[in-house]
Amino acid sequence: MEDMRPGSGAAAHLGLAALFPPGLQAVYGECKRVYPDQANPLQVTAIVKYWLGGPDPLDYISMYRNAGCASVDVQEHWHYISLGLSDLYGDNRVHEFTGPDGPSGFGFELTFRLKREAGETAPPTWPAELMQGLARYVFQSDNTFCTGDHISWHCPLDNSESRIQHMLLTEDPQMQPVQTPFGHVSFLQIVGVCTEELQAAQQWNGQGILDLLRGVRVAGGPWLITDMRRGETVFDIDPHLQQDSIDKGVETDGSNLSGVSAKCSWEDVSRPPEDEDDSRSICIASQPRRLSDKDTEQIREALRKGLEINSKSVLPPIDSRRHGHDRPQSRKDSLESESSSAIVPHELVRTRQLESVHLKFNQESGTLLPLCLRGRILHGRHFTYKSINGDTAITFVSSGVEGAFATEQHPYAAHGPWLQVIEPPPHSEPPLPWWKSRSAFSNYTPPSPNTSVSFTELTYG
Repeated sequence: MEDMRPGSGAAAHLGLAALFPPGLQAVYGECKRVYPDQANPLQVTAIVKYWLGGPDPLDYISMYRNAGCASVDVQEHWHYISLGLSDLYGDNRVHEFTGPDGPSGFGFELTFRLKREAGETAPPTWPAELMQGLARYVFQSDNTFCTGDHISWHCPLDNSESRIQHMLLTEDPQMQPVQTPFGHVSFLQIVGVCTEELQAAQQWNGQGILDLLRGVRVAGGPWLITDMRRGETVFDIDPHLQQDSIDKGVETDGSNLSGVSAKCSWEDVSRPPEDEDDSRSICIASQPRRLSDKDTEQIREALRKGLEINSKSVLPPIDSRRHGHDRPQSRKDSLESESSSAIVPHELVRTRQLESVHLKFNQESGTLLPLCLRGRILHGRHFTYKSINGDTAITFVSSGVEGAFATEQHPYAAHGPWLQVIEPPPHSEPPLPWWKSRSAFSNYTPPSPNTSVSFTELTYG
């Protein structure tokens, strides 16, 4: 349950530092810098705090009225700012204190800018629930967000009939990063987008699409204000953007989307499984074997490398001495195994060369296969599907990627539940090499009985 009430006046009492949590004080101080005349904004607050067993991780969402900026053609809007993803208290009640030099909590807070409709005197509260939903994902998965990320939501953000059904993330144009006694905090702004704009971000990159939205006032403008009544995509408004910007961008830069979480599986169909250590039995058994920490680290590092558009794509070698992380150990990236204790020792999982493999993807994941080829493989990069069920992973690798255990001589190779498939980049744009694609339907019980889900199936070899 949430409650909307005026702010507690905390920003007006910054002099009482001894009674005011330092992390909260630092975030409020930045809010006060941007909104010096709104010391007591309306807030949506969790009645039962998260550390007391409540369901909502964000302690507060402050809501400000922003007058815009006529000189840069920014319209009036509501500005929402979360408090709770960063460490507000420093006493380990929510976040583990790791020192002042790293990120505070998850290292960021969320913001959102919503166009103010004529006659509105108070901000709508639905964005607060949206932000709580994203925060629950972060807390439950331990995955963090970064600028340029995209979020597939598949539902109008306000549960209306709006075309704005997905999100991109970018730096907030007004809120500056702050240093707190518990670490640094940045502010990531949620930007509502249409399906076509999300797909363009996947094909190319999120920052490129955000730049396009900034150039069209009704699509967001300079401060990327979300208008839930927007009925046209940025490509409807300016049809030349698709060919001039997206297509050329993909051709020149490729895509910086190097992997996704998906419903996917693979099967060695070249022969029956010989024993329980066989990769086929590993991947299709009811209890799939988990990736080792070293395999997980290699996939994670591969995805990070894939985001470096101008660097040579490298799959780091599996090395027993590797254990470095960019983030504190209490945080994990999206491909980190949820269990590192009940695993087979890395040295005992052999890499196998396969003669023929069968791959299966759910419908949304299958639609990304052309992106995998055009935006990644043709640019000498790699693309990974990480299963949301178990630790199965499928990586398509171009012949120019170093460190892969699949090779041109043995283009299908498996290390435990991780499959790699070599895709030599062709010199032109032929059909997808080697595989035969077909559509199939099967009954999938969740989320409701008798639901037909379309799958894409590929056979190599």
